[in-house]
Amino acid sequence: MLRTIVWAITAAVAGSSFAADVDRGARIFRACSSCHIVDDTRTTFGPSLKGVVGRRAAIMDDYVYSPALKKAGEDGLVWNEHELAEFLASPSRKIPGTKMRFWGLWSFEIDDLIAFLKANPL
Repeated sequence: MLRTIVWAITAAVAGSSFAADVDRGARIFRACSSCHIVDDTRTTFGPSLKGVVGRRAAIMDDYVYSPALKKAGEDGLVWNEHELAEFLASPSRKIPGTKMRFWGLWSFEIDDLIAFLKANPL
């Protein structure tokens, strides 16, 4: 009985504590905004991330991707939440040879950033 109560409390707290926060994701995105935008589909220094969730990798026509990222896209990589989370944690580990010079995010930031990206569809 006590185990059940402890499990229920833990699940309730975890569920509410780790819900993705779009506003926090927007604040985290500020670090990305020197290279990427989400309010337009045009490329700036990096490819636009507007509508990136659900999009196949390396398909923006106006951006020159690294050969490694192009190959990943050709091989079927789609930026779903799982794939984005792995990439955002460590771009060079997810796609060795990527030209994105970014060290990665902490795991507690990734869900919020993805929630923000999802809030900016095409």
